[in-house]
Amino acid sequence: MREIFVIGIGTGNPDHVTIQAINAMKRADCVFIPTKGAKKEELASVRREICERYLDAKKTKTIEFAVPQREIEGRSYTGSVDEWHATIAATYAGLIAGLKPDEKAAFLVWGDPSLYDSTLRILERIRGEVEFSVSVIPGITSIQALAASHRIPVNLVGKPVEITTGRRLAETGLQADSTVVMLDGIQAFSKIDDPDAEIFWGAYLGTEDEITHSGRLGDVADDIVKMRAEARERHGWIMDIYLLRKGRDFEE
Repeated sequence: MREIFVIGIGTGNPDHVTIQAINAMKRADCVFIPTKGAKKEELASVRREICERYLDAKKTKTIEFAVPQREIEGRSYTGSVDEWHATIAATYAGLIAGLKPDEKAAFLVWGDPSLYDSTLRILERIRGEVEFSVSVIPGITSIQALAASHRIPVNLVGKPVEITTGRRLAETGLQADSTVVMLDGIQAFSKIDDPDAEIFWGAYLGTEDEITHSGRLGDVADDIVKMRAEARERHGWIMDIYLLRKGRDFEE
């Protein structure tokens, strides 16, 4: 049976790739590398660098494929994502069907496959179309990279942590003592009515382009908005994450 490895590769630093991930990649006959256009070429380049560093090109080939763009005009958020995933699923089905019945292949997932990545749920869509098994290898998440760069724990002592998106944060506001926010294209932090909260922000974590900033939200929110816009203009894309925190350790 065909076997698919879904491998977390960390946040852009080839040194994030674990020994378990390297061993799985070496077992694969091919590695699938997604491309997302010229503006996000760096994302594919990191995956290529990982393959060049850890694999023997004579034993493991790489297969690049274009990721369809998500259509958002005239669609709800969930509707556009569902439609997009269906399109990607058709691409995955074609890639896997092109393998020999006993071949192994790997998808290299940014961060970890369990956290705001849809590779596993997209593969689940095509279970009845192509026969294959799945093995998952965890990776370093952007949450871990953010905490390491700021040299902080994610949680306050005995307090919960919420992981959410910018879209949800804008809808619900700041709820938990520690809130990790991902996929925030609208800079929802700048609209939070809690200026005394702290923010720990980072972009391009784990790469040579990494930038971070932190402080009292009311003092640094505008600075982060400016830094983010400048970085996006400079690179053509941005991948960032932040932690919002209110309160202190041992406060009831």
